[in-house]
Amino acid sequence: MNTAPPPPAPSARSRLAALAAAVCLLTAGCSATGPDDAAGDARDAGSGRARVALVTHGGDGDAFWDLVRKGAEAAAAKDGIDLTYAGDADPAGQAELIRDAVGDGVDGLAVTLAKPGAMKGPVAEAREAGIPVVGLNSGMDAWRSAGLLEYFGQDEGVAGRAVGDKLDALGAEHTLCVIHERGNVALEARCAGVKKTFGGLTEMLYVEGTDMAAVRDAVAARLRQDTRIDEVVTNGARYALTAVRSVRDAGSGARVATFDLDKDLVAAVKRGDVQFAVDQQPYLQGYLAVDALWLYRTNGNVSGGGTQPVLTGPAFVTKANADAVGRFAAKGTR
Repeated sequence: MNTAPPPPAPSARSRLAALAAAVCLLTAGCSATGPDDAAGDARDAGSGRARVALVTHGGDGDAFWDLVRKGAEAAAAKDGIDLTYAGDADPAGQAELIRDAVGDGVDGLAVTLAKPGAMKGPVAEAREAGIPVVGLNSGMDAWRSAGLLEYFGQDEGVAGRAVGDKLDALGAEHTLCVIHERGNVALEARCAGVKKTFGGLTEMLYVEGTDMAAVRDAVAARLRQDTRIDEVVTNGARYALTAVRSVRDAGSGARVATFDLDKDLVAAVKRGDVQFAVDQQPYLQGYLAVDALWLYRTNGNVSGGGTQPVLTGPAFVTKANADAVGRFAAKGTR
């Protein structure tokens, strides 16, 4: 009987290296001599292709991050860039992935700053190595102090305030703002923005976003506890669809609205299950971040002059425009 222990799970470094090797083999015609040797051979052969790593805090199987990745891949294909995508919802894991990319000598980095403190060290290491870094999606208030060249995303505070105004216009009185990741600066800023402009009562509900059954139960329990809650605002398409079930479970008359969308959420808006969604255009965020690194490398361009973010939202998706947006969502780009 073989009692030897199972081999260890691959590290974040090995996962990133494997991804880089696959991209190199598929797009640069490299030999199968290992990612470092292959990348070096490609550069020595004068291919001129830049290597860019996109490192996010997105978890596996999240439709939102699939959109970010698709946009980045579209820009990479247009610009002739060898793109590696990696994500880790754990801040320490994301930091390790960034350090791996720096050690691999990439030509550019695009990163999210959901937990800015954890990213400070690895971003500084990239800068010291002469690697340009741009930000996207999360970190509106942190990208300049972190030393990033550019930032592409939504001002979450502005988006939250816009939602607060819209809820007032819809006649809501008591809003439950659901935060599925405690400490995520973007999610916190959204709900704070809602609270700032909404004329009624806003309360926060923190849930464990990795357990959708627990999210469903927690929202339903709060709705049962306080029947005055007439609006549930979530911070993601799948959380909105789960909240719709929570409302039914609780026998509540509350309506559901959300930040972010996907094709299923657009369909829910069309049906009237969800009042509206705030679209920050994740596909555009990924596209612009990668394209910006190409422009900086080839022409020295810096969007926003290095001091102003490039805003990709907010935009509202309602029944009035859901059909138009739905055509793009069906293709997996909205």
